Amino acid sequence: MFKLVESYGDKPADELPPLFTRILQNAILDWFRRQKTRNQHLSNFSDLAEAGDEDFDPLDVLEAEDSAIGRDQPLAALEQTEAMTAIEDALEKLPFRQRQAFLLRYWEDLDTAETAAVMGCSEGSVKTHCSRAVQALQGLLRQKGISL
Repeated sequence: MFKLVESYGDKPADELPPLFTRILQNAILDWFRRQKTRNQHLSNFSDLAEAGDEDFDPLDVLEAEDSAIGRDQPLAALEQTEAMTAIEDALEKLPFRQRQAFLLRYWEDLDTAETAAVMGCSEGSVKTHCSRAVQALQGLLRQKGISL
């Protein structure tokens, strides 16, 4: 409702319902996209705990998993290192605005409006830059044999 008033307060009253509907749909779609992205890369700490374990510390589990990858699974550690290097190389090949939008949205976890404010552009531009960055990254990583 605030976006409608801030951006379209000067519009006639008969144009406001479709504008509000579109703003609401975009906000809902942004929320679902954000949840999908977060759920792909994160797990709930409670999923790591065993039933009835009251002294559970997720950092202990994550620390143990990290050290196990390097010590007990050298091949997995090598693959992880190579994948991260490939991702960093692919990010460097992106145009500046696409890299900026991608990192702000997905690494820094800013929403579309916050990213637009930081970049000094519209929310639509942020979405376009992010979409193009994801497509470019997928293509660059596929060339190196990494599929997402």
